[in-house]
Amino acid sequence: MTRLLLLPALSLALTAHAAEPTKEKPFTPGGIYRHGDMERPRPTVITPPSENTPPGDAVVLFDGKDLSKFERQPRKDDPDTSDVPKWKIENGYAEIVGKSGSIDTRDKFGSCQIHIEWATPAEVVGKSQGRGNSGVLIHGWGEVQVLDSYENDTYPDGQAAAIYHHYPPLVNVCRKPGEWQSYDIICECAKLDDKGDVLQPARMTVLHNGVLVHHAVPLETKVQEFGFALQDHHNPTRYRNIWVRPLHRYDENAKAP
Repeated sequence: MTRLLLLPALSLALTAHAAEPTKEKPFTPGGIYRHGDMERPRPTVITPPSENTPPGDAVVLFDGKDLSKFERQPRKDDPDTSDVPKWKIENGYAEIVGKSGSIDTRDKFGSCQIHIEWATPAEVVGKSQGRGNSGVLIHGWGEVQVLDSYENDTYPDGQAAAIYHHYPPLVNVCRKPGEWQSYDIICECAKLDDKGDVLQPARMTVLHNGVLVHHAVPLETKVQEFGFALQDHHNPTRYRNIWVRPLHRYDENAKAP
């Protein structure tokens, strides 16, 4: 008799449980997609970089052959006003010819990753700011200093990988003179409202030889598109393998499943 009474009760309990609505998964940041949503767009597939090949989505600015993606900025005292760069190109690199002028990208970019490889002269001449001085001048943002800072003391906010006159690098990871070095500079543009007021400041992250030396440093700039220049500071500094990757927000450049 007891068993017969339990059966209806169990049946009611199972029915009530089945009637409970399925609990929805919480949203991911942004409030558009839920956890584990298979309808979420897939990240774009790109070819990974190799030693001499940039990532598949990179815009190549210098591949060791010509500087056609750059224009010359003549010095004020130079009677030659041509915009064709005069730097020496050989063995896959471009070398600054003193007083020939800085070179500027012809294209402009929004939020992006800038990759640049550089080397100061193997023969050490001078000291402090006089050794391999150049720079990556990001218009409207500031300069990431290029300098031989291997056993070469100078003011900290002017040494290699410094955001010039703003922040020294977190560490000095400079290689010996003549050895190739790399910068990866990540520029995230400020987020602005409809009135142009800043919702989130612009931020810069820098890796020197693969080591983080600046992390999401806030900068006071509203610039949304910019180019950059490689500075002629009268030293025969060399550059190679220059490319830019445009950066997108999550899901912005993704593809439907």
